[in-house]
Order: sequence, then structure tokens, then C-alpha cells
Amino acid sequence: MTSSLRLLGTGLFACALSLSGCSHNDSVPGPSEPKPKPPVELTDYIDVVPNEPCMDASYAKPSANCSDPASFNLTGCDLKAVGALEPSGVYQAIFRYNAASAFGTGFRLDTTPSFLGDPLVRNEVGPQGFFITGEIMNSQLRLQRYALAGCRVPAPGHITGCFVRCTDGVPDYSGTFHAQRMNLSQETDTGATDMRLVSESAIPEGDPVDVYVTKGHAYVVSLPRGTKEAGGLNVFNVADPAHPTLVARVSLPNDNYWNGVWAKGDALYVASADSGVIVYDISNPASPQYVRALPGGAIDVHTVFVDGDRLYAMSPSPNGETLVFNVASPLEPQLLSRISVPREAGVSYPHDAFAYQDRLYVNHTRTGYVVMDVTRPDVTPVLGRYAFDGQYSHANAVGTINGRTIAFEGGERFGAHLRVLDVTDPAKIRLIGEVKKRPQTSIHNMVLVGTRLYVAWYHEGVRVFDVAEPEHPKEIAAFDSFQEAHPRSTDSLYQGAIGIRVPGDGHVYVVDLSRGLLVLAEP
Repeated sequence: MTSSLRLLGTGLFACALSLSGCSHNDSVPGPSEPKPKPPVELTDYIDVVPNEPCMDASYAKPSANCSDPASFNLTGCDLKAVGALEPSGVYQAIFRYNAASAFGTGFRLDTTPSFLGDPLVRNEVGPQGFFITGEIMNSQLRLQRYALAGCRVPAPGHITGCFVRCTDGVPDYSGTFHAQRMNLSQETDTGATDMRLVSESAIPEGDPVDVYVTKGHAYVVSLPRGTKEAGGLNVFNVADPAHPTLVARVSLPNDNYWNGVWAKGDALYVASADSGVIVYDISNPASPQYVRALPGGAIDVHTVFVDGDRLYAMSPSPNGETLVFNVASPLEPQLLSRISVPREAGVSYPHDAFAYQDRLYVNHTRTGYVVMDVTRPDVTPVLGRYAFDGQYSHANAVGTINGRTIAFEGGERFGAHLRVLDVTDPAKIRLIGEVKKRPQTSIHNMVLVGTRLYVAWYHEGVRVFDVAEPEHPKEIAAFDSFQEAHPRSTDSLYQGAIGIRVPGDGHVYVVDLSRGLLVLAEP
């Protein structure tokens, strides 16, 4: 997961979000047909001018207030359709208030109605119309209230309308919103087959975020859930994937924000936000034994990746760097170097990375997707970068397909989608394909196995693509993991499928933030 839950906080309000995008033609041209032009990078956010009847002429001059539904001008709205909306479900919404500014948030309508995780201040959804209000405390400790008035229902599971924001009770800007219910996808049939659920295992404490499978065991790490549940490491015996057994749970006092996990031999490497890389001895796989934390001192490591005898640890803070370790002796990592790339101070850091053929492909959030030569750990020149306005590069996978080096890259925010890049020449990275889902959702992680790409796509669940023709990813299998009625589900963007591994035993191991460890049959 991004430092989303810890580093971004309410920063998701600042993200520019995709409101629509280019369609991608998957047809293969015939002999006499012209070849399709390569995709043009249009960024995640592509503005769509709204036409809601209730919108103000100027976003900076709100006509409505945050307490009276009658203050919204709903003349011209389809109030009959709005009044028939089912008063339940988890929604993600994109809010737009001028041509250059949009943000996303979530709300929930059921027995525990909420807005950004906090209880709704007002919840009037039914025959009388749609009017909800939620509150947040901004970074300046000023109380901000958002009031939403429904105007139209353009399709099942959708509602559009207008909003106004009030800071300390004073309306300061307004705009429009488009919300979509997460359990009611109306996407065009992709031809994908449904993946079979083999087993489901809850995680005792915390929000599960990543998994690694080795030695007949699945190692699941979790983040603290509020102040009541600690994060940690959960060990499942998966010798029988249909009946996983929880055999151990490990957590350290004041050090259990554990976001990533990898293994090599008898060593398990855990990414800790407080102490860097924690090494556990798993020579007895059911009973991990603490060895040490590296490189020493207080340091945030968010993700880890092992390639041969190298361990790469991506550290958001304090320095925004990638640590490189020699793990020829897996239980005794030796720090080789610390890699930094030019970046805008304070707003970018290495989130994830993929090592392939002496190159390191780093998702450097707002700096973009960076390719470095790591043949020598002490000299790591930047070979190329793929960046666009508003980027938040988050995860990637790289392989050789038809003689070309192909990278699959995704961001993490509303509207983030899958990009296919030809990185054969890192100095001239080319966008050759894209896959987009609902603009209200986000990718989280991905795994490339041969010419199959497995994507953990939060609310969209697990999506599997045949990428033998990288320009035209074909969705071949899917599993919808998100359950809005699950007692641990929230209205956050960060819900659904988040972690994924395909160890080659005929199963796909998925971590769902609410449901825990899901084992699926490989398609």
C-alpha cells in the first residue's frame, strides 16, 4: 500500500483525478487497414465539463450553504430518480470545482453512514431527495463541512449532483460530483472468466496489505487499524490451500506498521515504517524468529524486492532513498549503497521497485517512473524516466515479450490506470497501451508471470490479462473481492484487493483489506 494510510493522509484531496479517458481499440487491423496510432499520454486527469443544472456559474461564489437542502437550485434535476435511489451502499466520488481541479472521496449509506470514515452529520436519502453532509478537520485545524445534493441518476449505481464546502461555517467554494456505487459495476463485458475462490482466511488484527508465499506458508503483513488493533505478521500453513491454518502471529511493541514482505532462503524480510528492514529466520517456517533490523535506527521502509543476491528496500523517509543490500547470505544482509534520484524535496519518494537485468525500475511517486543502471551498486546512473503531469507512480512489473523489454506501470489514486510501456531503450520510453477501469477506483499492485499480468485493483478486485500482445492487453479472468456489506469494509479508496502473489503452485494468493487472505485457483 502507498504510504497512503500513513504518509498521504488527507492528501488525496489534492490529487488530480481521471474523469474520463481514451478508449483503447483491441481489434487487430486487417491487411488493408491502417495501423492504429500509439496512445497519447493524457495524464490520469482529463477534464470533463459538467452540465449539472444545479451548478454555480463560479465555483468561488457558492449560492448554497451546508445546512439547508433548499439552498441548492435543483430546478431541472430529475428528483424522481434521485428519490428512488436505494439508501445504502459504499460510493466513491469525483468532485470537480474548476477546469484544473478535481479530487476524490468516499461515503457510505447504510446502518453506519460515513464520509471519509467519519459519521455523516446529516443523512437524508430517500423519497425526499438526496442530501448528505460530512465533516473533516483540515491540516490547519479548521473544520470543513461538505454538503452534497443529488440531481440526477445517469445509470444504475450512479448519482451526480452539486456540492458546497464550508470552512468554519462559511461557504467558500462549490462544484459538482459524480459518485458510483462500488458493488454495482456496469462495465462492458470483457470476456473474462470468473476465478474460483478456493479459501478465505480472516486476519486477526490490523489491515492486511501484502503476502509472500514460500516453504508451504503464506506470510501476510498488516498495518495497525486505528489505535485498537496492532499490525504485524500473520503466518498461514497453506500446504492445503483449500484449508489454510493460522500458525503464528508476530508483532513488536511500537513497531508493527508492516507494509511489505519478501523471502529468500531461510530469511524473511519485512518492511517496517519504524525500523527499516526486519529480518526473520524462517528455517522453521511456522515459527519466525527475530534476527535484526537494518540498516539501524529509525527509518521508514515501505516495500522490499529481492532479485538474486540483491535486496532493494524503498524508504520514503527520512531521505527518500532506495537501500541496496547484498543477501548472498540471506540472514546476514550487508548494506551496499543508498540510491537517491533528483526529486522535488518533500513531495516524492520511492514507493516500489522492480529489478530486472541489471536495471532497477523505481516507482518514484510524483517524480515518475525512473529507470536506473544498478550493475554496480555504488554507481547507479538514471537511464530514463517516464513522467506526466499529476503522476503518482506506485507499482510496476517488467519482462521481455517478443524481444522487447516491456513494463507495466500503475499509479495509486482515483483514476489511476494500467500503462504499458516499451522500456527497451530507457532514454526513449514509449507508451504503447493502456487499460482503464472506473475512474473512481485505483490500482495497487501487480505480478507478471510469463505473458500473464495479475493486478490487484482495489475495488475492481483481481484482474488477469493476457499480454502476449502488449499493445492490446486482453482481460481473461477476474475475481470481485470487494464486499460493501463486510463488517470491516470502509468508505476509503483503499478497499478491496491490495496484495497479490502467484508462486506457481496453481493458486493465486490475494490480500483483501477487509476479507484477509484469499486463495484463488489460477485461471
